[in-house]
Amino acid sequence: MYSVRLWSVRHSRKLEWVYNTLNPVVVTMLKGVVKVFGNRLDRPITAVEAAAKGLFFDCKMCGDCALSKTGMSCPMNCPKTIRNGPCGGVRENGHCEVKPEMRCVWVAAWDGASRMKGGDAIKQANFAVDHSKRGTSSWLKMARDD
Repeated sequence: MYSVRLWSVRHSRKLEWVYNTLNPVVVTMLKGVVKVFGNRLDRPITAVEAAAKGLFFDCKMCGDCALSKTGMSCPMNCPKTIRNGPCGGVRENGHCEVKPEMRCVWVAAWDGASRMKGGDAIKQANFAVDHSKRGTSSWLKMARDD
């Protein structure tokens, strides 16, 4: 998973295009699904999201996805779960102080964001994660919030 996660950061520009192209379609489709089925399909939709995002981004299913803002690097992979930039413990080689074998999630995020057209979004502060939403679908959240 780790090597695929790094691949996703290196290809963040292409993945940004995929996200910007498919996200409106998926959200519109899910709005219809929610309208017809209510929350009866939440579990299978969440499973599909977890499988897809887990493969490409090593997603932790926090329920409040920030991938499009963080260079396609999931901030929840940070051992300290810091959502707004590196902790200050980044080693000189760009690796994590807690897991020295892992590249800092935020070093990767800035690298990925630098490749993206909308990469400046990384400069916006992210709200703290509501841990009660852990394991829920951010796709369904977007469909229901609109």
